[in-house]
Amino acid sequence: MARDVKELMAKVGKIRILTNRLIDERLQGDYHSSFKGQGVEFDEVRPYIVGDDVRSIDWNVTARTGEPYIKRFSEERELTVLFLVDVSGSQGYGSVARSKMELAAEITALLALTAIRNQDKIGLVLFSDKIVKYIPPRKGRDSVMRLVREVLAAEDESSGGTDIEGALKFLNNVQKRKAVVFLVSDFIQKGNWQDLLRTTARHHDVVCVSVSDPAELILPDVGLIEIEDSETGELKLVDTSSKSVREAFAAAAQNEHSQLFSFFRKNAIDSLDISTDRGYIDEVRRLFKLRGRK
Repeated sequence: MARDVKELMAKVGKIRILTNRLIDERLQGDYHSSFKGQGVEFDEVRPYIVGDDVRSIDWNVTARTGEPYIKRFSEERELTVLFLVDVSGSQGYGSVARSKMELAAEITALLALTAIRNQDKIGLVLFSDKIVKYIPPRKGRDSVMRLVREVLAAEDESSGGTDIEGALKFLNNVQKRKAVVFLVSDFIQKGNWQDLLRTTARHHDVVCVSVSDPAELILPDVGLIEIEDSETGELKLVDTSSKSVREAFAAAAQNEHSQLFSFFRKNAIDSLDISTDRGYIDEVRRLFKLRGRK
């Protein structure tokens, strides 16, 4: 157990160093401009200056002082940012240097650190086929590393299927006010979760982060193998030496991937497409800049 904790903390420390290196002023500025506050709030009054909008004049203060004053407003900046992270069985898979769960922890750390530096509050919902853990939104850099620890710790216990619909229902019950929601998952689930995601995206600012592994898209030629579904435990015998089997597998996997992102685009839901075999910072920058231009 002590060694497990030591290994976990080593992973957390590695992710802290990595994400701190990736965050710079440009990324911070792009985040600030792409995720807006809930509106504007009154700040103070100041003397009227020629050229000011007369609609901003505070007539009560002007009448009391005999001099024209205007109301000054500032952006109500503080956001609530929630991370819905899939910790089901399939998330523990990885064919390269890291698993999908470790990648999920990295992207959560990067986005959470960026949010905290903008004085936003961050919270976490871990889910599989049930709600695994809920951490209410709060401020502070310590909150970021706690989120990362919880995601990584869940990898050792990851099992079962994925219930995105259940996670979204939980979110909508605990978070009544509008929030920025990063849904981090491999989206390996059948069913009608798309309808609830579409509805949730009308109330919250939802960004879907699709986490994948290259081996999920290409079946290697290694002969007759037994494949286990990491979510259902179902075993299936597959002849990977057959070219037609490999081609059919690749075509089906690519079709599912294309359909997923087509759904996001059709419903104006922002998304990130990241994989265990490549970096993700350019994809994050692209998303921030795209949102900033809207």
